[in-house]
Amino acid sequence: MEWQAPAVVLDVRPLGESGAVVTLLTEQHGRHAGLAKGGASRAQAALWQPGNLVEAKWVARLADQLGALSGELVHAAAALAMEDPLALAVLRAATGVAEGALPEREAHPRIFRGLVALIAQLARGPDQAVPELVRWEAELLADLGYGLDLVRCAASGTTEDLAFVSPRTGRAVSAAAAGAWRDRLLPLPPFLLGQGPSGPADWLAGLRLTGHFLARDVFGTHHRPLPAAREMLLDRIAALGA
Repeated sequence: MEWQAPAVVLDVRPLGESGAVVTLLTEQHGRHAGLAKGGASRAQAALWQPGNLVEAKWVARLADQLGALSGELVHAAAALAMEDPLALAVLRAATGVAEGALPEREAHPRIFRGLVALIAQLARGPDQAVPELVRWEAELLADLGYGLDLVRCAASGTTEDLAFVSPRTGRAVSAAAAGAWRDRLLPLPPFLLGQGPSGPADWLAGLRLTGHFLARDVFGTHHRPLPAAREMLLDRIAALGA
């Protein structure tokens, strides 16, 4: 068994003296792990950094084996993000969510392409990267069967003035229909509707929105919390808006 494909590094765990179990995300093979011999060595440390884009090759005798992994660096996203703490936080949050949420060896091509697009946005600053992360998380929820319905108001059917989301159903609610229930609803940031620029308050609302459903429907079903990197990003954005 063998495949070669572009991949995003999601996670690296040392194994033995210098080996590492590396988890990748590919377009056709989904979340896929392999043993990189020497992966934890100084020579390969820069290659297997979470967030990097690599050209990976996986080989195994049987399909259900861990297999041997090798690769070549295509884009050193992790090293470039080191120059911007917020960009690095976004990158670590995205790879942590993908590693924890996606089923093993199940193709999710839209999520792979979205993650690559998110990595490309990191250099453009938080105004682009953070909203892109929230949109990507919303796509991930949809791909896993937990999509949000942000097209029309769940109460009135209107497509105008959508301002909230029901934390129970994931459906949008207009400002007029929210009424006395607005304090129990999740704010819907305009950028998720393709409207206008955004700032830290909108980013925080978006992260809390997708985070609620990720925690409940994806990670919660496996009795696991959201990744620590995702929570750290939320705290960092909250501090920006304080």
